[in-house]
Amino acid sequence: MSNDTQTLEAAPAAPSRWEEFKNSHLVHSFKVDRVAQLSFAIFLMYAVLALFAPLLAPFDPYDVAQIDIMNSEISPSWEEEGEETFWLGTDAQGRDLWSTILYGTRVSLTIGLCAVALQALLGIVIGLSAGYFGGRIDNILMRFADVQLSFSTMMVAIVVLAVFQTAFGTELYQKLAMFMLIMVIGIAEWPQYARTIRASVLAEKKKEYIDAARVIGLKSPRIMFRHILPNTLSPILVISTVQVANAIISEASLSFLGLGMPVSEPSLGSLIASGFEYIFSGSWWITVIPGFVLVSLVLVMNLLGDWLRDVLNPKLYKG
Repeated sequence: MSNDTQTLEAAPAAPSRWEEFKNSHLVHSFKVDRVAQLSFAIFLMYAVLALFAPLLAPFDPYDVAQIDIMNSEISPSWEEEGEETFWLGTDAQGRDLWSTILYGTRVSLTIGLCAVALQALLGIVIGLSAGYFGGRIDNILMRFADVQLSFSTMMVAIVVLAVFQTAFGTELYQKLAMFMLIMVIGIAEWPQYARTIRASVLAEKKKEYIDAARVIGLKSPRIMFRHILPNTLSPILVISTVQVANAIISEASLSFLGLGMPVSEPSLGSLIASGFEYIFSGSWWITVIPGFVLVSLVLVMNLLGDWLRDVLNPKLYKG
């Protein structure tokens, strides 16, 4: 009896989930990949700046009382005609560009994250259903996904937003601009998730643990979401990282075409669009600085997506 007790006491304790995570291949790869570290640091900086924009911005670009048209097109502070009050200069409406970029980054990230959340929700539900049930349900859902993929996101968004703006008026559209952008971008991109999830489900549902779950009487929704879905999260993370960047680009493109966020609620895309006509008149900063922020944000998101794809690919993992 004493020997059994000593054996139990000598047995090492099972590592906690946090210890398993710290010793995982994902964390080890992140520690040795300088590009991933730099990309994550830049993205985290943008996220923090956007989250705390009301506290960090010296001016509120939404408050008309703080905007003076006489301050329009002031150069950045490092130029001769610049002012220390506006260190990145001002735009054509007289708004502080630094404050406007903070709020604009917040809007762009909100649209990108919410649109991707909607894409993932639709794609996961449809992909799980198609792969798990198969047969006629699979054929109908996947043919619908094929039709959706035959139309580009921008084409669908331009048609839907233009029709909505024409039918219900510009004033109502400006009030619902963020909601409409999230819905259009989200609904237009769900097939990317659905096809990926379906392929993973087709491989998972043939395994023994799924047969065991059916034998003990578990219902299909529980098997799909509690057992199959957790084993398909790796490709979802990779797709989501890239899709956030794509959603931000789509929003910026639509704003540049006049179908995105209104001038009164600037995003990075609407800032670039509003300053484009002044770029050749000398006020380059109105477009160039927000453009640099947009390009760098999308770049680090794509780099993180590439890193996740390589790390989570079992064929590249050597142990």
